[in-house]
Formats: sequence, structure tokens, C-alpha cells
Amino acid sequence: MSASRRRGRGAGWLALVLIVAVTVAAVVYVPRLWERYGDEYFASSRCTVTVGDRTDSKTAEQANNIAIIVAGSMRWGLPARAATIAVATAIQESTLRNIDYGDRDSIGLFQQRPSQGWGSVDEIMDPYYATDRFYEALIKVSNWQDAEITDAAQAVQRSGFPEAYADHEEEGRLWASALTGNGGTVVCDLDPASDPSTAAAFTDRIAADFGTGAFEVTAVGVAGSDGAGSDAALRVAGADSTWDRAVQEWAVAAAAVEGVTVVSGSAGTWIRAEATVTVSPSPGAVTGGEGTEVWLRTAAPAD
Repeated sequence: MSASRRRGRGAGWLALVLIVAVTVAAVVYVPRLWERYGDEYFASSRCTVTVGDRTDSKTAEQANNIAIIVAGSMRWGLPARAATIAVATAIQESTLRNIDYGDRDSIGLFQQRPSQGWGSVDEIMDPYYATDRFYEALIKVSNWQDAEITDAAQAVQRSGFPEAYADHEEEGRLWASALTGNGGTVVCDLDPASDPSTAAAFTDRIAADFGTGAFEVTAVGVAGSDGAGSDAALRVAGADSTWDRAVQEWAVAAAAVEGVTVVSGSAGTWIRAEATVTVSPSPGAVTGGEGTEVWLRTAAPAD
């Protein structure tokens, strides 16, 4: 057999091995890449934060996770700087998705590792637990409030790519500012609410995010209705105007998950879908006074 034919057969086997390797990689990794990044670019439901002339957009899923993270900083009594660091970190680590995979045994919003003492798999996959553990570690970092975001985040995470956190500093700052009530607004472009909620469930969610007793939630009646259901009106009042503003923007960011249809307060009124809130009274007319008015889509009344 000539040398040229031996080389040809060897090249053929190499090509086959490469084809198999590429196929296996596509089957294993492409679905995970799509799960992690696909919705970020193709999701139709999106939320946008605006602070001054700066804006940033995220999917409704990401915005809801931001709401949990930022409210967590207030629950811990931490300044907005902590929320900025936490959001920037979660963007880099998981693109703000509560994923059950990652490098080695990394999982969750912050890609925390059970083998490194962050907790069990079930604990870390709870976004509230993961957020609490992040802040618990952050406040142990010397001079974290004045440190560069990259340095503060890296001191907590011990990432192999420490400089990457700085890429998301502005995003983190915009969301932290708005959702801590320090300026900025959140607007979400969402489909009409389809899954009914309840005042009790929404009250529990506020307590989980901000802490028990952070807000007084009062049911003030049925705000409006259509063929799909009715809207229960709630008055949500915090300790001061900053907390009222924070919960207003938070309620919009969490609207896709919590069935929120209208949020009205000092920053104006957000309406989820005009067609579902055309029945009087108009937003802002139910509660009056201080606080934030939130409408929730509840189940349609029985015939």
C-alpha cells in the first residue's frame, strides 16, 4: 500500500472522529447554551430600567430574579452598593438564571458550590438562600463598600475570571438604584396576566423579599374586571417614601411571576395590558394617600 493511500485512510478516520466529536458536543452543550442565553436575546417579555439617560433591558425572568436580589439587600439593611455588587455578580455567573448546572458543581444564581461549603444543592437552588449567603459573605469582606466591584465580587466568588464582574457594573447600578427607591423606573412589556394570584400570596412574596413587617399590605377591594377574571386592589405602604418607591419598582419587576396588572405610586402608573384594566376606577383612584397601589389578576368569579 502506498504512503499516499495510508495518509488518505488516516485522514478519513480523523475526519470521522471530528464529526462525531462535534455532533456529541452539539447534543450535550447546545441545549444548555440555549437554556442559559437563548431567552436573553429572543424573549418577548422584557423589562427595562431607566435611570437618567441610561437604560438596561432584561427578560421578565431575569427581572424577577433581580427583584429578589435587590430586595434582599434591603432586608439585610445594606446600602444600594451591596445590591449593585450582587446583581453584577449574578449577571456574570448565571446571566440571572437559577440554573442547576455550571463549572464543576457550581449551581444557582451565583454559581455557588456545595463542595465549597455554600450549602446543599437544594439550599443553593433556592434564590433566597443563595442571595442571603452572598450578602453574608460580602459583608465579611474588608472595606467592601469602597472596594472596586471586581475586587468585592471576587473576594466572595473566587472566580477564575475576576475582571469580568466589572463588565456588568453599570447594569447592576441601574437596577440597584431603581429597586432600592433611589431613582429610576422599571417598565415591563408583558402579555396579559393569565395565571391568577391572591392577595395572600402577594403579601407572602413581599415578606419573603423584604422581610416580615417591612410593608403593610391592605386589601382595598376589587379594582376592575373583564371576561378573564378580576383585579384585586392592594395598598402597600412602607416605612418612608424611599421604601414606597422601592416596592413600586419591585412590583413591576416581579409582575410577570406574581400576576400584577397595575402598579401606581409616586413614580407614576404602569399598566400591564390596557385591554385588561379598562374598567373603572382608574389606577390610583382606589387607595389614595401614601404608599403604592398594586392590582393583581385573580380568578374569574363563579357564574
